[in-house]
Amino acid sequence: MESKIQIKPPVEVRYQKELEALAASDHERKPLNWRLSPRAVRTFILGSRKPLILNGEEIWIRKKYLGNDALVERCIITLAGNRGLMLVGEPGTAKTMLSELLSAAISGNSTNTIQGTAGTTEDMIKYSWNYALLLAKGPVREALVPSPLYLGMEQGILTRFEEITRTPAEIQDSLISVLSDKVLNVPELGEEGLLFARAGFNVIGTANTRDKGVNEMSSALKRRFNFETVMPVQDVALEKQIIINEVEELTRGSQIDMPVDEDVAEILASTYHELREGVSSMGHRIDRPAAVMSTAEAVSVYYQTMMTAYYYGDQRMDLGCLVQNLVGAIQKENSEDMEKLRSYFQTVIRDKGGKEGGLWRSYYDARKYLK
Repeated sequence: MESKIQIKPPVEVRYQKELEALAASDHERKPLNWRLSPRAVRTFILGSRKPLILNGEEIWIRKKYLGNDALVERCIITLAGNRGLMLVGEPGTAKTMLSELLSAAISGNSTNTIQGTAGTTEDMIKYSWNYALLLAKGPVREALVPSPLYLGMEQGILTRFEEITRTPAEIQDSLISVLSDKVLNVPELGEEGLLFARAGFNVIGTANTRDKGVNEMSSALKRRFNFETVMPVQDVALEKQIIINEVEELTRGSQIDMPVDEDVAEILASTYHELREGVSSMGHRIDRPAAVMSTAEAVSVYYQTMMTAYYYGDQRMDLGCLVQNLVGAIQKENSEDMEKLRSYFQTVIRDKGGKEGGLWRSYYDARKYLK
């Protein structure tokens, strides 16, 4: 029988009960056409202190974004106004996840998305045509193929624009008039060709700081956005918790019946934090790799190791396998990064293994895979 289980359900599907419970108990002021009030949107992203009741069932709203609470509040207020929101930061800092959570809570739709690439064209942002219908009926609304931006304006919902600086500058600038005037002109439709945005429409963009200079945003477009910088996780304990939460979510989706080893998650969180920051908890100076040492990459390394243990091993995390997956994540950017990783093991991990013993010692012994 063909499985209908989705690999990654949209946020509004994954947290449907939470959103329903929040909507049922939400009596606060809401911006026009928002599903939830700003206060309820904040609760959806940052969690509740007590359960909500939905049809007699207790529903806990769990914290989904483990980062800067004040940043989340500013993002919500930006979207309640007339300016777009631009989330910038290092790759893997949960910019996309935050934009999905905001879209699901505010509009009930996190999939109205433009994915920016070097091949993104203006019709992908605004609209295109079904040419069979266009030839048969002429330029009518039925023949028009709306883009995510068009749908956002027409329905009064948020449009997400991922990796905006990956798109050519002239394509980016097609957003300027839409964000300024909140109107999109379709000349082919004549007098009916002006689409005025409904209340609730706005744009959430994301951009990686490592893409700076690829297709730099124009000053005119920047002025249409409020910029928020999403910083990497600064606390090892918090990074460990993010790894645990994300891996547990992945295992549920893949139906992998294996618990997360918190000690291994702590080792991986510490490794990524120290390599990213360039200094260890014991005061060693570390040469930082050129590779992206993001929490998202750490989640991927842990999950790959877990799947190997689940399908090939005895469901116990193998630190040798962890190191092999760590090598795969680090060496894809620069061959010199491997020497930096070897140096990290020969200094920081050696000293931790000698001091802490246990798993740290086994982790150091797994350095043989650093080839």
